[in-house]
Amino acid sequence: MEPLPVPCPAHLIPVASGTGAFHKAYRQAMAHSAVFIAIESEGPRWTVKADTLTAGSGHAVDDTVNDAIRAAIVRLVHNHEAGTDAYTGPIYFLMHDVPSEERARELAAALHAALYGDLEPLNRAVPPTS
Repeated sequence: MEPLPVPCPAHLIPVASGTGAFHKAYRQAMAHSAVFIAIESEGPRWTVKADTLTAGSGHAVDDTVNDAIRAAIVRLVHNHEAGTDAYTGPIYFLMHDVPSEERARELAAALHAALYGDLEPLNRAVPPTS
């Protein structure tokens, strides 16, 4: 299986639900020294997961990007688009209770781009408050 492109279109975000799917996607990210990103079904709600450890020690996310991601996740929690148990990094990111697969894919693709330094998709998906 090929590594995910950067930025990764939403439709290519892997679904890591089911027996072994999470571990397979995680191992693949590690094998390609890439940021792990996936979504999982939780009944009618979805989870977005990301982990930068799989990208190796050479992959760094600067503080400005981490701050922007953290602020976006806080806005999602405030707007009830993610659960209050969200994890905001700086290495591992988790958002439970996303309302639909489409929104989970959009958020995962935006988070993936941000973890590679491109904040534009995140700003479109979760506009900053003024």
